[in-house]
Amino acid sequence: MISVTDLVRNYGTVVAVDKVSTTISKGEIVGLLGHNGAGKTTLMKMLTGFLEPTSGTVTVGGLDVVADRIGVQRQIGYLPENAPLYPEMLVHEYLLMMAELRGLDADAGEKAVSDAARQTGIVEYLGRPIATLSKGYRQRVGIAQAILHRPAVLVLDEPTNGLDPMQIQAIRALIRKLGESTTIILSTHILQEIEAVCERVLIMIDGRLVTDSPLPALLGSDRLVLSVQTADDVAARLRKVAGVGEVKTLGEDPLLPGFQQYAIGSGSASDIVKAAVEAGWTIGSLGREHRTLEQVMKELQDREVARQSGVAA
Repeated sequence: MISVTDLVRNYGTVVAVDKVSTTISKGEIVGLLGHNGAGKTTLMKMLTGFLEPTSGTVTVGGLDVVADRIGVQRQIGYLPENAPLYPEMLVHEYLLMMAELRGLDADAGEKAVSDAARQTGIVEYLGRPIATLSKGYRQRVGIAQAILHRPAVLVLDEPTNGLDPMQIQAIRALIRKLGESTTIILSTHILQEIEAVCERVLIMIDGRLVTDSPLPALLGSDRLVLSVQTADDVAARLRKVAGVGEVKTLGEDPLLPGFQQYAIGSGSASDIVKAAVEAGWTIGSLGREHRTLEQVMKELQDREVARQSGVAA
C-alpha cells in the first residue's frame, strides 16, 4: 500500500527527515512515535503530498507522490494537527464543501456526509455551527472530512491532542473502528495512544527511523523479573546461578511492599527458583519482563546519544 525509500527532507542545513525507508501494508494501524521535532509531521506531509522530499521516493497504491500527487491524495484522508475547520460554518455545510472539493457531485456528497457523520458520531451535530462544538467534537468533524471519499489510507496527526480523558477514549474507539477497513498512520508523542490502538510502531529520533517493529515484539523481553522479600546479597547470589548473566536491581515491587525486584538477563526459571528456595528467600513473583513504551523510548534515546557521541569522538 505505502512504500517509502531513502526519504530525505532538508530545511537549509537542517536534516528534518534522514533516509527513512519503510513499507506499510493494507489494513495496518501503524503508530508514528517520536519527541517533538523528531520529524513525524514532516514525514507525514511528504507521505500526503503536501511537501516534496529533498530526495528519496514515496508511493501510495503504486503511485509516486511526486509524479502523481493528485492521484495519491485521492487515496488518502488527512487530519493535520490543527484541523482546517471554519468556525462560522454549520457542520453540514462544511462537510458538503469538503465533499465538493473531493470531486463528489451533490447526491454523492450528501450520501458521503451522511455516512461520515454516522461513522464519527456527529449526526445530531450536523445543524450546529462548528464554533459551538467542544474540541472533541471538532476533532470528530475533522476526521469526518478526512473519510468523506472513503480513502484507502487515513493519516492522523495528533488526533487527541488537548482532549479530556473521555474525549480521548471516544476518539481512540473511533480510530479502532475505522481501522477495520482502512490503513491508518497515527502520529503522536503520547505513548499511551500507541499502546491503545496500534499494531505496529515506527519510532523516529532526530529525523532518523530507529525502530520499525510490531508492538508486542517491541514491548516483549527475554529478561526475567524476580520479586523477593528484601534480603541481603540477592543480586550477588543470583549471578552465581548457572546460566545467569546480568542481574539488575530494579527497586521495590510496586505491587508488593517490602519486596525487591531484580531483572535477570538470562538463565533458567527453575534454576532461579531453586536458588531462591535454597537461600530462604520469600518469592513474590517470577515472570517475563513486560516493558513499557516509555522504557523503550528511553533505551533508544540513550542509544542514539551514545551513537552520536561515538561519531563526534
